Amino acid sequence: MDKRLNKNVSDKKYSYEDFLEIIAKLRAPDGCPWDQKQTHESLRECLLEESQEVIDAINNKDDDNLCEELGDVLLQVVMHAQIAAEEGRFTMNDVIQCVSEKMIRRHPHVFGDVKVSSVEEGLDLWNAIKQQEKESKK
Repeated sequence: MDKRLNKNVSDKKYSYEDFLEIIAKLRAPDGCPWDQKQTHESLRECLLEESQEVIDAINNKDDDNLCEELGDVLLQVVMHAQIAAEEGRFTMNDVIQCVSEKMIRRHPHVFGDVKVSSVEEGLDLWNAIKQQEKESKK
């Protein structure tokens, strides 16, 4: 990360995998009592607040704050995935697999042989595929 974006940058550079381990440690029996007691339900308001703070940073064109707030949203995503993993429901890898498949499926003009010539055509294609997915789930 650019030191201009975060004045408290240490010499250690953390990876995505490090972050997953940090969150798992926070929720472990010897971790943080607050993090341990969180549930999907108890974190709902946090996710809403952090999402609004991202929007505010975008509106204010505040890169320093945007970087921090995107990290807070990522924290929420990873916390929810960690809780689900502890319950044997799904993992962060499942979340990544699901969203990756969705991006590939909904972008056949990038990952397949469909052609689009405008943003509007791409959006129409996305919405049509999304509608087909919803109908197939019924």
